[in-house]
Amino acid sequence: MLTKIIKWSAIAALIGGAFSRSLPELGLVLQFVVAAAAVVVLTQAAAMRRYVWMALFLVLACLLNPVIPVPFSNYVSGMVSAFGVLLFFFSLELLQPKPRLSISSITDRMPGSESL
Repeated sequence: MLTKIIKWSAIAALIGGAFSRSLPELGLVLQFVVAAAAVVVLTQAAAMRRYVWMALFLVLACLLNPVIPVPFSNYVSGMVSAFGVLLFFFSLELLQPKPRLSISSITDRMPGSESL
């Protein structure tokens, strides 16, 4: 559930960043949000052993890195943002962890079991 919230916040940050080009302070905060979300999804993909997803989110985290920014033209910046939105959107459905099975209790009596 937490990763879904992080992914949706990254989608909102990327879309909001596309509309707020005139406020550079807000753009820096949004880049931090997107880069942090990319690292979270990267670790989720690593835990699931999805190496292609790991590489895609590593590239996205490097391109939208706020510490060492990569200068883009407006057109390329829009393309990177659209790429990021699509990555996060598809990861919502395609990077879902399998549900964990519950551990049966040792105090439950199994039907049909015999006592020693």
